[in-house]
This record gives sequence, structure tokens and C-alpha cells, in this order.
Amino acid sequence: MTDDTFDSGFPLATSSWDAAEYGAIQRVVDSGRFTMGPLVAQFERDFASAFGAGFGVMVNSGSSANLLAIAAAVLDERVDLQAGDEVLVPAVSWATTYYPLQQYGLIPSFVDIDVDTLNLDLSLAEAAITPRTKAIFAVNLLGNPNDFAALTALAERHGLLLLEDNCESLGAKDDGRFAGTVGAMGTFSAFFSHHISTMEGGMILTDDEATAQMLVSLRAHGWTRGLPEKNAVHDKSGDEWDDLFRFVLPGYNVRPLEMSGAIGIEQIQKVPSLIAGRRENAVYWTERFADLDSVRIQREQGESSWFGFSLVLEGALAGRRKEVVQAFAAEGIESRPIVAGNFTKNPVMKYLDAKVPAELPAADKIHEDGLFVGNHHFPVHAGIDRVYDVVAKLS
Repeated sequence: MTDDTFDSGFPLATSSWDAAEYGAIQRVVDSGRFTMGPLVAQFERDFASAFGAGFGVMVNSGSSANLLAIAAAVLDERVDLQAGDEVLVPAVSWATTYYPLQQYGLIPSFVDIDVDTLNLDLSLAEAAITPRTKAIFAVNLLGNPNDFAALTALAERHGLLLLEDNCESLGAKDDGRFAGTVGAMGTFSAFFSHHISTMEGGMILTDDEATAQMLVSLRAHGWTRGLPEKNAVHDKSGDEWDDLFRFVLPGYNVRPLEMSGAIGIEQIQKVPSLIAGRRENAVYWTERFADLDSVRIQREQGESSWFGFSLVLEGALAGRRKEVVQAFAAEGIESRPIVAGNFTKNPVMKYLDAKVPAELPAADKIHEDGLFVGNHHFPVHAGIDRVYDVVAKLS
């Protein structure tokens, strides 16, 4: 695609597939094997290798990746994490950052964000730690990694388990490390609108083999099938027929399709160029909006993979988000809230046993005045100009 692709508008997301992905799909169709198999296993190896991790476990979505990461942490006898413990989470994220915590009896302890980076405010996170706090579930939002040196130091200082929800930030780096490889586990999404797409799909990275084996079991019913004879979950009996149906963990069925694995093998090879394209667009975006005091754009931490381009309305545009959204729509510019805004304002909170501060001013600002538009892996300067023109005119 080229810069003139969006003559009639500026969409939120576009496909990164070409003949390679469609060829991979056809090879799976021709093979007749559609359930999870050797191509998923190859994609797991390729994905882990691309980001310098020891092990990758593929699932059917980023949401399922979060679920299994929390499940593995709670069920692992080596980890001090159990029902009733508190887990620090940013107040701005997607719903399935929080739901697995509730489902395992953990208490999400909401912490405000930094309005510039859109990630966890680490000074507020440290102040929120109590004797019941056992973990941090950090989120790298809209492609922007956390300050990993400060984040890991905070976790180590207080003996906290560190997990990363990296579903929006594949390919981002900070302090020489890829986002999603800094904590004990990191989760990824390969949904259509994300950096790579396997139709539906998710991945969990870890450097710990025992954790990877737990994830493999949890992914498919909690059984021992797929594990080596000697493993960290439950050794097999040696009776092959009997070992097919031995259930040892309270698992799920969140397996991916073989077709998704085949597509992933092709997609992961394109990651360097996909991220480079997004980062080049971001250079133009930040330069273009540098002179507008009516919007605040995301401040890059480390090397963002720029999932999208956020705007927080200020000055003349504060309180006018609906008007901005309507003006965008009139010009064919698709936009969305910044993830879920201040998640604690959602009605679903009545089902969550959570700790919520009396005030979350930065998250509230995002909730009322935040939105984002798309980024793409090919040049979109004309689309960025279109966004700028609308914002400048309204300002």
C-alpha cells in the first residue's frame, strides 16, 4: 500500500498479509489438518526466538493469554500468589487485563497512569503497595513500553511478581529489552488490528520451562498430553493410552488453529519491517502535531511500536471529544477511545472485588478527553495530515 491508499479516509487498521499468508492458509487446507499441530509449534519457536525468549505458548487470543498467565502464576507452587492477594494494575487498559484476576480471587489494585506515556505511574504504584500486594500486572499501552529499569527495580525492591500485558506493543523495546520479555510472563495478541495478525491468536512468552509446561497443560484441558515424559507439572505413567486422558490442572480449551500457526510463521518474519514502517509514521506524526497546544500526544518511552496515535484534548478542545469524533467521522477518519478509558467507570466494576483510589485524575482525563486514530505499517502521511487538519480547524 502507498500514501494515497486513503484518499477517502483514514481507517483504524489494515491487513499486513500478502501472497505468503494466503499460500500458508492453502497449504493447511490441502493438508487436511486444522487442529493445533506442528505449524503452531513452529510458530511458537519462531516467535520466542524473534524476541529472545526461552519459550512461547500460543493460544486463541490475547485475552486467553492473559487468563493462562494468571492461572499459571496462581497454580504454581513456587509463586507466592493466591486468592485474596492484591495485584497492581493501571487504571487504563482493556477489560481482560482485569477479569482473570477476579476469576482467580485476586484483588486488582487500580493505580493511576502517567498522562503522557499512558502507562502505569510508578511513583503512585509504589505508594499503593501494601502487605497484601504480591504482583504487578503492567500494561504496555498503544505500543509504548514501560520504563523497564524502573519497573523491574520496583518489583525487586518489594519482592513482587512482574507480569506484562503486551497485547498492544509487540516489537517495542526499552532498556535493551523487548516488551513482553521483562516479566515472568508476557502476553501478546495477534488479532486483526494488531501489529501482526493470525486471524485470531495470542502468545505467552516466558524464560522458565516449568512455567511453559504449565501453560501447555492449561491451554488444553489441564491434561498431560503434549508434555514430555518427565515434566514439571505431572510425570506421565508410561502407558501411552492411559496418558492421553490424565487431567492434572484445572485447565481450559483455548487452543489455536493450525491455520493461525501457519499464518504466524509468515507474519513473524515481517515484524522488523512492520515495526519500522510504524515508527517512520510516528516521526511524521510527532513533528506534525508539535505546534498544537490543543492536544497532548503520547510521549515515547524507549522505542515504541506505535500501535496507534493517541490524542488527549486540552485547552480549546477540552470537553469537546464528541465534536472531534463527529468531525473525524465526516472526513472518514476512524477513531476509538484510548483502550477503555478509566476502566473503573465501567458498570462491570460491581462484579469485581477491587481497590480503587478516591481519585484517578489522569485516567479520568483520558476517559473524558482521550481518543486515538490508527497507525499502519506503510506510509500514511496523507492520513496524518487529514487528522491534523481536522484538529487544527476545530482548535
